[in-house]
Amino acid sequence: MNSDSDLQIAGDILEVTHLLQAPREHPATVAEFVGLARSLAEDRSQWEHLVRYDATTRWYHRLRTGPGYEVWLLSWLPGQGSGLHDHGRSSGVLTVLDGTLTERTERGTRALRAGAQRVFAPGYVHEVVNDALEPAVSLHVYYPGLTEMPMHTAPHCEARALPGAVTA
Repeated sequence: MNSDSDLQIAGDILEVTHLLQAPREHPATVAEFVGLARSLAEDRSQWEHLVRYDATTRWYHRLRTGPGYEVWLLSWLPGQGSGLHDHGRSSGVLTVLDGTLTERTERGTRALRAGAQRVFAPGYVHEVVNDALEPAVSLHVYYPGLTEMPMHTAPHCEARALPGAVTA
């Protein structure tokens, strides 16, 4: 039986620099957009000082743009919501930074606490609302950049819970 480990056989891959792929300057895959959202969420110094709260409407700020994508920072006071909508031809990643948001879809309702992420494709219909008693902050990555947000009527969205979901 051979006792050599894979590392001993192959050597240290980090030493074979011609095999390493250079990190991309901008994300291009769903996984890379999720990674971008996570890295921004973890680095509060990039967004925390920008957050504002508006008693009349959700506050939003475009945090970053890149080739074919946008990153938005949103704040939600208790009771504020998006209304039932989709994102046109854009896909996206929603990451809750602080607080708890409730997402409602035709499949049900789910509570999204700080750290939760949702990935969605074009045409995904949902409503996001702050049903909690504390403010919430979220980060949204859209690719391609958001150019439309068609609103939908309420009958599309039922208020039943998803199996295994924690509801607010």
